[in-house]
Amino acid sequence: MNLPNILTMGRIAAIPLLCLLLLSPERTPCFWAAALFAAASVTDWLDGYLARRMGIVTVFGKFLDPIADKLIVMAALIMILPFDRVPAWMVLVILGREMIITGLRGIASTEGIVIPASNLGKFKTIFQLVAIIGLLLHYDYRWFFSVDHPLLVVNMHNVGMFYLWIATIITIWSGVDYLYKFMRVIVK
Repeated sequence: MNLPNILTMGRIAAIPLLCLLLLSPERTPCFWAAALFAAASVTDWLDGYLARRMGIVTVFGKFLDPIADKLIVMAALIMILPFDRVPAWMVLVILGREMIITGLRGIASTEGIVIPASNLGKFKTIFQLVAIIGLLLHYDYRWFFSVDHPLLVVNMHNVGMFYLWIATIITIWSGVDYLYKFMRVIVK
């Protein structure tokens, strides 16, 4: 047990609370779900940073970190499907890609082959996280210049969908890229 692994397990432990909050489509629970998801997203970066910085990268951490990431993303996307906040086909593409790549990584590792994550995968994750936060917030948020005159009104659902489109395109692109790399390494 070390701090990075505790942070990773904390991300997994947050999933039931996230799901509980997302049982209601109302503004307040969705706001808190977005806050919890954002905090978990920060720990995704923080646990890796701390593990490298402190020199405590473990096999357990390498195994658990990507699983925790996928679980919380899957939980959030699946929980908002009944509220029609996200197209089911996009959720299928995102989750399908994650399952396929996880399976390919497992096959490669049994052969002693490591196919490193590309920058595309990192960009995919960033866009997915931002999209999900927007989709969880969902409602209009007003930034006030004064009480009588809102300076800016932002529909967070539209923000989330904008980033989800980008995330979906990068998800497909990075999946094809990983599959291509896998085939080049495995089929010689």
